[in-house]
Amino acid sequence: MSKRITITAALPYTNGPIHIGHLAGVYVPADIYARYLRLQGNDVAFICGSDEHGVPITIKAKKEGVTPQDIVDKYDAIIRKSFSDFGITFDNYSRTSAEIHHKTASDFFKNLYDKGEFIEEVTEQLYDAEANQFLADRFVVGTCPKCGNEESYGDQCEVCGTSHNATDLIDPKSAITGATPVLKETKHWFLPLDKHEAFLKEWIIEGHKKDWKPNVYGQCKSWIDDGLRPRAVTRDLDWGIPVPVEGGEGKVLYVWFDAPIGYISSTKEWAEREGKDWEPYWKDEDTKLVHFIGKDNIVFHCIIFPSMLKAHGDYVLPENVPANEFLNLEGNKLSTSKNWAVWLHEYLEEFPEKQDVLRYVLTANAPETKDNDFTWKDFQARNNNELVAIFGNFINRVVVLTNKYYEGVVPTPGELTEVDKETLAAVKAYPEVIASSIERYRFREASQELMNLARLGNKYLADEEPWKVIKEDEARTKTIMYVALQIASALAIVSEPFLPFTSKKLKKILRLTQNGNVIPTEQGTSDEESLTWNTVSEGAELLPANHQIGKQELLFTKVEDKEVQAQLDKLEASKKANEAANKTVEPQKEEITWEDFSKLDIRVGTIIEAEKMPKAKKLLVLKVDTGIDVRTIVSGIAESFTAEEVVGKKVTVLVNLAPRKLRGVESEGMILMTETAEGQLVFVNPDEKEQVANGLTIS
Repeated sequence: MSKRITITAALPYTNGPIHIGHLAGVYVPADIYARYLRLQGNDVAFICGSDEHGVPITIKAKKEGVTPQDIVDKYDAIIRKSFSDFGITFDNYSRTSAEIHHKTASDFFKNLYDKGEFIEEVTEQLYDAEANQFLADRFVVGTCPKCGNEESYGDQCEVCGTSHNATDLIDPKSAITGATPVLKETKHWFLPLDKHEAFLKEWIIEGHKKDWKPNVYGQCKSWIDDGLRPRAVTRDLDWGIPVPVEGGEGKVLYVWFDAPIGYISSTKEWAEREGKDWEPYWKDEDTKLVHFIGKDNIVFHCIIFPSMLKAHGDYVLPENVPANEFLNLEGNKLSTSKNWAVWLHEYLEEFPEKQDVLRYVLTANAPETKDNDFTWKDFQARNNNELVAIFGNFINRVVVLTNKYYEGVVPTPGELTEVDKETLAAVKAYPEVIASSIERYRFREASQELMNLARLGNKYLADEEPWKVIKEDEARTKTIMYVALQIASALAIVSEPFLPFTSKKLKKILRLTQNGNVIPTEQGTSDEESLTWNTVSEGAELLPANHQIGKQELLFTKVEDKEVQAQLDKLEASKKANEAANKTVEPQKEEITWEDFSKLDIRVGTIIEAEKMPKAKKLLVLKVDTGIDVRTIVSGIAESFTAEEVVGKKVTVLVNLAPRKLRGVESEGMILMTETAEGQLVFVNPDEKEQVANGLTIS
């Protein structure tokens, strides 16, 4: 029986192009899920759109000296093309700058406002006096109060995933001017999440403990256990949807109130175009709603948006939110600002017609339960050793042999042996096995089961050896090739969610479809709808005898070492360019006399204890025996050395520096360090006869 499923994929910020982290975390798994459900004949609305009101967009516009509208127009076009090029089959991709979205979001706000669902409060917010504006969200950076990340944003820490307010940050700084902001009063509307705490406990903690992913459930439970607090839904900005009530002048809807409503407005846009009614896709209790997101969006989709929907009163709630973890690149975090990324539009310039290779690699290595690492060597290995050597090799042999022996006509089989029957039974079972993984949002597992079906085909050919059997038993060879062609046809169908371009090419080779229609055979054939996911699982004949297939074409080609090296060289160039751009040379300080220098009391000491400063990224707390005493010194070397490896080190210490408190610990001196030419910190150790630092020899 057909089901109605609304699938949403996180709205990407239009402040830059899409990279592999976005594809792996959200869009490929969502597309696999949508394609699979369609193959089963379900009523699917796969919805997305550009998020065009985020603070990162205004920051980007300021940096480039253009308007926010210029930025969103530029990147919306790039993002749309990337999604299309990689076969992401959204039923609708909209924009939050669209008129239909502005009206939908405004009406949603007014509905909750009229019901008294908001709290109106005058609060103190961070204000940049130099820029003469309030600092919302990503206009503020500082130290995360939970994990100590010193580069946390004002709305969320990207290291630990904690969502917070800008005023929660330790040592906040303006991202506009770098100035320390002050607190200033302003009026805003708040969604009282604490009012919905009982509902959220019942719905999430009691209702979804078993079926939601542990990372999603755990983050939600942690938030609820900490106690929910009112969350501002308006901001002091001039870019966004104006607050549509009296007193809202000069304010806009908070992007995380506005953006998820974009799913609803995008559905409305789609329904209007297709002549459908949008409401059942959001308001019918028989509709299944699934949000595909990254882990940094869990709180917004599982706590805030459901509270908004519940407050509105007539919307369905998400059945699942299968959030993924983060994907790293060659051991380092993906970074737009540092150009440490594989951009999709650039990838296709360098690997044309290899969309499915990247889709497969990102799925096979998806960060479903933990952060994973994309490497170009793994990309090459999975392409060459799996797609080429297993999937492509099997199809190539089947098509070549069918054309060689039977001029491309599917032979009439004889009596099936037990091996034939077992093989066809295994083929019949694969759709259910793959479906089970997909429906549990285990796309990595599902992709490997697909590859196991190709392995089954290779094993069958290797064991039955039709190239040998044909010399002795032509009738048996016909049966072998008939069975092999059924496996190839099954692969053409069930690979479609994972490898859509390959599936289309394979169907063309096997002449399963032409311009979307099944090509008739001499015996005739059923209509296109018969070739669905269930056709395979029901064990139906996929390629009948006497059906004419096409000529051999390579589905995949090898990735050569030089291609991989070119990508590694490109990343290394980005790394060096970023280091050069961020390298600052301090000017020479004012001249001092020998008497000034002679005041410094520099001694050799030994580190006898060391520990990491809690909630500090760079600081170690050291106990140093200076020869005259044992003193505590706080040193900013934790990114270069662990506490364990510095114990026992001889160091040079400035002992008569005035004590200074750092994070509540009094530091009684300074460890003297220098840098190598490569920028690596080293201790100034007088026991070493010679040390090289920044090209200078220190004796």
